[in-house]
Amino acid sequence: MTGSTPPPFTADDYRARMERAARSAADAGLAGLLVAPGPDMVWLTGYTPTAVTERLTVLVLTPGHDPMLVVPTLEAPDAEHATGASALTLRDWTDGKDPYAVTAALLDGRGRFGISDNTWAMHLLGLQRTLPDTSYASLTDALPMLRAVKDAAELELLAAAGAAADATFEEIRKVPFAGRRESDVGHDLAELLRRFGHSQVDFTIVGSGPNGANPHHEVGDRVIQDGDMVVLDFGGLKDGYGSDTTRTVHVGEPSEEERRVHDIVREAQEAGYRAVRPGAACQEVDRAARAVISAAGYGEYFIHRTGHGIGVTTHEPPYMIEGEEQPLVPGMCFSVEPGIYLPGRFGVRIEDIVTVTEEGGRRFNNTTREMVVVG
Repeated sequence: MTGSTPPPFTADDYRARMERAARSAADAGLAGLLVAPGPDMVWLTGYTPTAVTERLTVLVLTPGHDPMLVVPTLEAPDAEHATGASALTLRDWTDGKDPYAVTAALLDGRGRFGISDNTWAMHLLGLQRTLPDTSYASLTDALPMLRAVKDAAELELLAAAGAAADATFEEIRKVPFAGRRESDVGHDLAELLRRFGHSQVDFTIVGSGPNGANPHHEVGDRVIQDGDMVVLDFGGLKDGYGSDTTRTVHVGEPSEEERRVHDIVREAQEAGYRAVRPGAACQEVDRAARAVISAAGYGEYFIHRTGHGIGVTTHEPPYMIEGEEQPLVPGMCFSVEPGIYLPGRFGVRIEDIVTVTEEGGRRFNNTTREMVVVG
């Protein structure tokens, strides 16, 4: 496990993020950003509404103006206590008033705005109805790298989350597998993640035998048997930042073919990791991992991208996939997780979270990538 948790983010941290986001919007030719409750709002302000309802809450960031948070009056007291509240101005509205008119007064009536992907349709349509000459682009399209490059404190938090996931794996490999349901092992994984500091468990994939050939199988009632390959993919949030790791174990001694396939995936994962360096395109990581699997004759059985970004959510840009030419930048964090999936038989996936450094890459997951035999 890593050392102590970094100190909490301050109002100045959130102020700097909002200023950077507004500058990025201007550089992208946008009149501003509209951010609904969700990961972007948490990252920018530290504010999470106690409940997301039909009442409009939106952060308005426009270049050259102070950040404004439009919030229902009954939720204003909670918003005022958010860590980043002193770095913005609250504009509250009461039931019976038109929240879109309140928001419209803060916007260029002919501007194009970036808007967070999880904004409710009724709110976007309400803004469009009030300001018919405005237009909108999702933040994933307009500013895909907004949260991609992590600062030193964020990297510490991601490293701590990775260490907690590693500790979970070291414990789960000690428990019985044979004769238990996948859901039983999934429950163990969730409990271990919480024991090692996770406040939120996002997924516990336990794919045994033929179920391992489905990359997102999660858990089921299948009883794990001696001779099964078992894909274990699990993660969530610890202190607000994500973990996500995969190891594939075997119940009892594996066959020669199972060892060979596992070795190919391990070599592919190493190749993808070795491709991480500043300036390399994201797709180069995918190409490096995929080349190993294709050369071994299993290319058609590697059926997903090699990786995804991670931060305040467990899936976010950048993506390690063919066609993604975004250059890698120090501070970016993402998974490297090639796999081989043989329908009706078994699957193998090995995954680490990696960050880009000035010299290359650094892993946040460090448990063995060799075949692990469990009971």
